[in-house]
Amino acid sequence: MMDNDDGLRDLYQEVIFDHNRSPRNFHALDDASHRADGHNPLCGDQLTVYARVRDGVVQETSFIGHGCAISTASASLMTEAVRGMTIEDVEALFKNIHAMLTEAHPDCDLGKLEVLSGVREFPSRVKCATLAWHTLHNAITQAQATAITE
Repeated sequence: MMDNDDGLRDLYQEVIFDHNRSPRNFHALDDASHRADGHNPLCGDQLTVYARVRDGVVQETSFIGHGCAISTASASLMTEAVRGMTIEDVEALFKNIHAMLTEAHPDCDLGKLEVLSGVREFPSRVKCATLAWHTLHNAITQAQATAITE
């Protein structure tokens, strides 16, 4: 019988590999209303996140770039998760994901994104997992600076 930790670890690996091999929403979004660049100088991950926001709701998100499996998978999962959310809900989700990866698990259900909690076992990879989220945050707040995780 597999214990729960082994099951979560297996699921984490399966989801990361799947989203890395076949990233969802991996394309430029020509009619994006929001856009930001991100860079993780530690491992060389670079991406651009696009969002089309109408009436305060994220209609569509996508990304392009290159990075490690965790960075790519996190960006892919993120683009799926935030579609249809209000800007306020995206900001709350950003804070919860960041807390889950860097502090303690927030008191909420993050659904499919829970799989990213496995990154906490690899502290050097947390910046890889948060890059897309910081970049999306910059995009929706229309920050001009490149999101950098270092």
